[in-house]
Formats: sequence, C-alpha cells, structure tokens
Amino acid sequence: MLQSSKRSLINEVSGRAKYKVTNVYERHAQETVIEEAAERSELNVPMKVSPGQAFPLGASEMENGINFAIFSQHATAVMLCLSLPGRRLDSAAVELTLDPQMNRTGDIWHIFVEDLPRHGVLYGYRIDGPREWKQGHRFDSSVVLIDPYAKLVEGRRFFGDSKDKMSKFLGTYDFTSLPFDWGENYKFPSIPEKDLVIYEMNVRSFTADESSGLDPDIRGSYLGVIEKIPHLLELGINAVELLPVFEFDELEFQRRPNPRDHMINTWGYSTINFFAPMSRYASSGGGSIAASREFKEMVKALHAAGIEVILDVVYNHTNEADDKNPYTTSFRGIDNKVYYMVDFNNNGQLLNFSGCGNTLNCNHPVVMELILGSLRHWVTEYHVDGFRFDLASVLCRGMDGSPLNAPPIIKAIAKDATLSRCKIIAEPWDCGGLYLVGKFPNWDKWAEWNGKYRDDIRRFIKGDQGMKGSFATCVAGSSDLYKVNKRKPYHSVNFVIAHDGFTLNDLVSYNIKHNEANGEGGKDGSNDNLSWNCGFEGETTDANVKALRSRQMKNFHMALMISQGIPMMLMGDEYGHTRYGNNNSYGHDTAINHFQWRLLGSGRSNQFRFFSEMIKFRQKHSVFRKENFLSENDVTWHEDNWDNYESKFLAFTLHDNLGGDIYMAFNAHDYFLRAIIPSPPQKRRWFRVVDTNLESPDDFVPEGVPGIERTYNIAPYSSILLEAKP
Repeated sequence: MLQSSKRSLINEVSGRAKYKVTNVYERHAQETVIEEAAERSELNVPMKVSPGQAFPLGASEMENGINFAIFSQHATAVMLCLSLPGRRLDSAAVELTLDPQMNRTGDIWHIFVEDLPRHGVLYGYRIDGPREWKQGHRFDSSVVLIDPYAKLVEGRRFFGDSKDKMSKFLGTYDFTSLPFDWGENYKFPSIPEKDLVIYEMNVRSFTADESSGLDPDIRGSYLGVIEKIPHLLELGINAVELLPVFEFDELEFQRRPNPRDHMINTWGYSTINFFAPMSRYASSGGGSIAASREFKEMVKALHAAGIEVILDVVYNHTNEADDKNPYTTSFRGIDNKVYYMVDFNNNGQLLNFSGCGNTLNCNHPVVMELILGSLRHWVTEYHVDGFRFDLASVLCRGMDGSPLNAPPIIKAIAKDATLSRCKIIAEPWDCGGLYLVGKFPNWDKWAEWNGKYRDDIRRFIKGDQGMKGSFATCVAGSSDLYKVNKRKPYHSVNFVIAHDGFTLNDLVSYNIKHNEANGEGGKDGSNDNLSWNCGFEGETTDANVKALRSRQMKNFHMALMISQGIPMMLMGDEYGHTRYGNNNSYGHDTAINHFQWRLLGSGRSNQFRFFSEMIKFRQKHSVFRKENFLSENDVTWHEDNWDNYESKFLAFTLHDNLGGDIYMAFNAHDYFLRAIIPSPPQKRRWFRVVDTNLESPDDFVPEGVPGIERTYNIAPYSSILLEAKP
C-alpha cells in the first residue's frame, strides 16, 4: 500500500509538497533511498500542488501548471511519478501521492502541479489496489505505468537497439511547440471509396533497406516515406494502409529467454498506447516530439500527392500479453478488470480472443470512450483519412466475450460526427472463431476485408475445379455478401495478398509455409494458404516455372484490378518480393520484410510496369468502379454452362454507356482454349490491351493492339483484356 507517511507529499496546511527522489524502478531498498534523499537538502525542493480536476483525462495544460487525470475504478492508491527534463528514463523520479479524499472524483484520480515545465517531463503512475486474482485484479505498485491518455510516449530512441532492449516507456507531453503548419492550400484528398486503390505497407520496412538509397538517418522513418512518394505515384495507388504506427516495443520478445528472443517485432501489432505515434519512426533517433511532427509532415506530403492515409489499428489486444508471462506497462496495472475481458468462471483468467494473450474489453463504457477518443485524436491532430481495424470481431463481443448483434462501439464509430466521415474497414474475424465476413454489423458504413474473395480468387486462378461461379461473383462485387440494405460494392475490400500470409511471389512459389526462422518449430502461421508452387518448391532457375509464376502473378493482379469493390495490394508485390516461404514474418527486421529497391531496376521492372499499367487502366475506366452492384445491362457473361464442375474458363464483357466496352477472359486450364470473341459495339473495334502470356511490353499495351479476330487462342494459365475503341 502507498499510504506511508514518508511518501505523503501533500502538505494539507500550506498546500505545498516537498518531493523526495526515489528510484521508481528498483523497489528493493526503497526506504533506504527515501531516507538518504531526505537528508540531502537540495532534493527537498518545494513543489506546489492542488487537487486539480478530473477532465480531460491525461496531461493537460492549465494556467501556471499541468493537470494530470487518470481513471482507475478499483485502485486504492495512486502515485504520480515525474522525471524532470534532462533525466534518463531509468533515473530517479519525483513521486506525488494522491489523497483519495482530495484527489479523486468518482473513478478519476487527478492532481495539479504548478510551474511544471511545459515539455520534456516524463511521467507515469504507480497504482495499488485489491490483489484478488480471481476477481480480475492485477495491481502491482512496483511498476510505473504509462497513462492510457498520454499523447506522446518516450522509450528507446533507435529502432531495434539491442543495447537498450530493457528500455522503460513513459508518457510525456509538449505544450511549447507551435501548432503544425498544414499550409494555406492544404486539403484532404477526399477520394470516393469506389475509386480507392489501397497499398498496404509498413513504414519502417518500406525504406529501412540500404537499397532505398536514403540517408541512414531517415531510413525506416516517416520522412523516408516522403522520399518515396514518387514511387507510389508511378505505381498508381491513391491510398496507403499503414501497418500499426501506434507506440509499440519492437524488442518485447527479447525481454526474457524464449524461443522467439531473437526476433524484432517489425509489424507492430502490439500496442503500448493508442494516442502516441511510434517514436522510433522519427528520423535520427529524434524521439516522440519529432515523431509527432514528422508523422504530420508525412501525411501532409501524401495528401499533397493525392494519396490518402489509412491506419491499421489494433484495439483488440495490447502488448501486455497473458498471465503466464505478462509485460505490464499500462492497462493491466491500472485496472485490469475494466480494460480486459476476464473469465470469472475460470479463476479470473484473461480471455484470449486475439491469440495474443489478452482481449481488450472494447464495449465497456470506459474502454469504449478511450477507443473513440483515440480515433478522433488521429483524425483531428494527424489528419488521417481512415482506419482498418485488426481482428475487428473482437469489438463485436460483450464484456463476457459473447458476440453482440449490435455492438455499441461499432455503432458509435459509424455514427460519430468525426469518424463517420472517415474510411472505416473491419477485418471481420478474430482468433475465437467469430467469422463475420459479409455479416459484420455495419450501419451501412463499415467496409470489410473480404476474406472469401481472397480464398475464391486464389482457388480459381490456381486451377481448382468448381470455382467458376464463385470467381464470377467475386469480380462482380460479391453481391452474395454485400447486396443488403444500403451496402455497396465498395464495402468489399478485395485482396489476394495481405501482410500476414504469403507474398504474391510466394503464393506461386510455395505449396507449404517455411517458418523455421520464427523459432516456433514451424507451428505458427496458417497451414491453409491455397497456394501452388507451379511445379517446384521455392526459388528456381527453371525458365518454364519462372514464366508460369510470372503469368500467375499477372493473372492475380488483373483479376484484382478489374473487380468491383476496393482493391488492396501489398507493398513489394509490384516487383515480386519474397519472404522465402515464411507466411508469418512479423518478427524479422531484415530483407525478409524490407522493400528491396534494387529489384525495381532489375528484371523485376517488367512486373512493376504491368502492375502499374493495370492500376492506371482501372482508374481510367469507370466500368470497374461502379457505385452500385452490376445489373444485367452492365455485364454480359459469355457462359451457358455454369454448372460444369470441370470448367476453369470464364469470359465476360463490362458495358460502357459510351461504347467503351471491356472484354475479359481467364483461362485456368493447363491447355490452350479458343475463345469466341463477341461483336464489339457499333463503330468500334476490339483492341488487345492485356495478354498475360506475352512477354513485356506486349503483355500490357495501354493504347491497345488492333486486329482481333472472331476467336482468340488463350494460353494455359493466362488472361486477356480487350477494349472496344473507334
């Protein structure tokens, strides 16, 4: 308990508190440190404090000082720990004990500290309370905890710095910097959902490799992304979906001996704080304030280029792991029973629907307000355009983990005055089996990662039987899933590849995963990849196998870009990035994940050209970007044998009101097929734009090649696209 008179720093008579310096991270010999500190007069410096106010939560600037407020319903004692400017994270700190009679309003603990510096102060809390594990409590007053509402978090300065792997993390604030200058002519891109082409990418991995050609000080940083905007523009995408950029500890696996202690968390799905940008994505080890500013510079530059910024956000769990090996940094020690789902029928153990040891209690009113406040902060402060919610089905569970038909947090996001203007995308499943593809509670606002699209497209293109009808449904906008109420084709985010799983190159190069480098004996990662190695497992010099793989990658990309809905591709697929069969590469800060810029200038440049041209072709032709689901007037299916289980061929024409029809055919057989080409619209001729069987540059000819006859001999595992032109 924290009621010792030696720690009581509030003088109730004068309102002045003398603070004593203690090492808040080494609780052994604490009393000795206190006594020694008391004997050193220079440390007994007066500090004026008062009760402060309960709102806003977090650290806020008030006249003549800083107010601190934190929620904890079940705490019995709270101590504010301050580390003044110039001190290290692990150095001695000022401790101010909050009196529950004076410094508590309801469940909010608060204190005002006068004349505290307006920046450079590191702060956290030590909190005590009931120790009944079975009741869901995990209080531990020896740990200094991060304020959930801290807007900035300081930790180690350099990404993956193993010399500082045990770094502490504390909240901080900055009330001295001028407001960020977004510019007089600044505006949001405001791209309609139907026109989006999303590029899923990792900030660090995008430029961390030496081949990026960037100065070492900005490799793997927000500023590094700015330098590579020309690549994004040349590729043709208009939205980036950034893997997690909230503060996380990339060296969390190395804090104790374990099979994964060689790994560095590169993906970042292990949030420490929901308000603070990842500080080690700042250039030159600049820290949290620089990270905040440079993140805004990145967003501003992307917006100036017409590219929207969507954040991959993780509100389903945190970094604090499980009860066996907890990594307590914040929520667990503040009020575990509130912030996490607890199984009171199983001795108060944490429920685990995230696969990461804990599950955030998203529909608890306090947690719900934290999530909403965090999301609004990223929109108003950082100008992001939208969010993709990792394992979003967790947000559809009640406080006991049971599924909810109308989850309050999901509805609140859809109806919020600020957030409803954003792109809102769910990953509609979790690790507890709540699979909600096509059934995610949506209020006609939420879009979904369409996992069924991914699986059906993979199966058809690789030549599985019985998939023709499903393939047609997918490219037509998945009306079987989304044509309900006021939902639109763009509520389906279509993808073949995402960060987890095989890259596109590996999808056509490996039949099985090769995850030995992850330290889990190959047990991690999905075993059901719906992949085909084209006849040889892994890298090969066989020209025929390589040609087939190239063809298949183009087939996948063409199918993605001609589908109704929002297409999403993965960083690196534009040149054929390989992870050498690793389908769960979250812990590798190496070439396994890093973008290999040198490959853009090698033989892979032909693949980049095809991918870029295909994206731009989609953007130029509205027939691929319908606002509503296709009607009979929009499409003609050149098919009269849908029930033929053995058929792996599909051809169809999308009709344009002005006569610019587009004919497409996909042959997933292992033999040539002679397709009968329909007559073009009046006063038009067919021009061949795409034939994935041809070598570059003939595989994609933007202006089209004339001379198309009544039939076209389509090669095995290839696809064609014809455009009707005058």
